[in-house]
Amino acid sequence: QVQLVESGGGLVQAGGSLRLSCAASGSFFSINAMGWYRQAPGKQRELVATITSTGRTNYTDSVKGRFTISRDSAKNTVYLQMNSLKPEDTAVYYCNCNADRLLTITTMKRDDYWGQGTQVTVSS
Repeated sequence: QVQLVESGGGLVQAGGSLRLSCAASGSFFSINAMGWYRQAPGKQRELVATITSTGRTNYTDSVKGRFTISRDSAKNTVYLQMNSLKPEDTAVYYCNCNADRLLTITTMKRDDYWGQGTQVTVSS
């Protein structure tokens, strides 16, 4: 299994910055894409940003130019630098990764894994 542990959430004023971190640990063969999602009260969970194992990134339109996703593959860690935060960024942020596990010497299984979530609150 793969465990994801997030850190870095908190309360910040509008215009401020926060940096989220998510470290993956456990028994896996490789980690493919990693990403961040968020869920605001009363809303569905939405994609914020993703990064592939080769470093290709994707962002939802509302955070482009303000958020930057990066990863340290040696540490199996993904980061989300959030600048110019707005009250509408308030949500629980969840880390996600797609990882391969060896079930047997010839069988591999690919699954998605989620962190427990970290609260980000932006005050106006």
